[in-house]
Amino acid sequence: MLRLQAYKFELLRPTGEQLRNIRRFAGARRFVFNKALALNHEMYTLVGKKHSQYHMDKLLPIWKEEFPWLSEVPSQTLQQALKDLYRGYTNFREGRAEFPTFKKKGKRDSFRYPQGFEVDNQNGRVKLPKLGWMRYRKSQNTLGKPSNVTVGESCGKWFISIQTEREVATPQHPSISAVGLDWGVARFYTLSDGEYGDQCQPLKQFLPKLVKLQRRMQRKKKFSNNWKKAKARITKLHSKIANIRKDFVHKASNDISKNHAVVFVEDLQVKSMSASSKGTREKPRKRVAQKSGLNRAILDASPFELRRQLEYKTQWSGGLLMPVPPQNTSRKCPECQHTSAENRKSQAKFVCAQCGFSAHADWVGAVNIREAGFALLACSSSSHVVSASCQEPTEGIHAQA
Repeated sequence: MLRLQAYKFELLRPTGEQLRNIRRFAGARRFVFNKALALNHEMYTLVGKKHSQYHMDKLLPIWKEEFPWLSEVPSQTLQQALKDLYRGYTNFREGRAEFPTFKKKGKRDSFRYPQGFEVDNQNGRVKLPKLGWMRYRKSQNTLGKPSNVTVGESCGKWFISIQTEREVATPQHPSISAVGLDWGVARFYTLSDGEYGDQCQPLKQFLPKLVKLQRRMQRKKKFSNNWKKAKARITKLHSKIANIRKDFVHKASNDISKNHAVVFVEDLQVKSMSASSKGTREKPRKRVAQKSGLNRAILDASPFELRRQLEYKTQWSGGLLMPVPPQNTSRKCPECQHTSAENRKSQAKFVCAQCGFSAHADWVGAVNIREAGFALLACSSSSHVVSASCQEPTEGIHAQA
């Protein structure tokens, strides 16, 4: 089985010239992406179709003559910018992402080398075209043959992502257990065997400090030096919140994927769950503040991120992640199968209106999810294949048999 896996490291003390070149290369990549997107917008407005990627690649030499500074940038990074644009069109057409938008300076700046680089895994350094050797903070060894290298910026720091390929034996999960997993706002997850994990909620923890910093920035003159310093503090705090959340979800998904061979989860539509209830001026909706707080709690708990990580981690360990329809999983009694909204009058307590069975509502949901998963497996005429996630994982892109 071919496994694609990515490793992300922080660049250590690049020289002043290297930093300037990194910013120039990221800016050139952004320029090519935006110029190609603008041309396609114009083309679609005139004739109803966009340029092909082949035709856009032919325009690169012309742009280099028009803008000589593009010739100082590695040509592969510019070609990869066009490749990313057309991959964005494909993702939008297949419903995996929004339509590509123009890139903004300082927001997710990055560029990629598909070849021509060298990785010194033993000494923790990498050699990139027109940048030379650079050291990175080696937190682990990279396994497999490097296939591409991406340099990206986050919170004022530059990172390097090395994607590798390697053949691994088809894994066999050491466990034979199958559990249902119910995600919730009060509890992070509840398993059908009774195990559960509490919420971390880093945004809720740092929200008072975040509000304080945002008010300070609001009093500054926009784009002044003090305003930029205040904005940098907010960005740093947001990065800290995201890192705490990412670490928490990784630990939870590791425990679940290692201890259970089959995991059934609800096929939740997080975008619909966290949609705004503000409405319009003509038709305003009620309880907007309460729904806003619920949306913040849902996004702070990262339900999609948990499923995304479980998807590839169960595959890597030889297990299976199977989504099931979420209808009535919290209303159905596991004892008498009676389904009614009256069974769950509170968030935490489940009491069957027919037989009187009572238990924690999240555990009841996890049991119903497991039973629904078993029913889907029994009705399946062929082996079930888990669909690929629309968001590629950082640690492992995907596994191909």
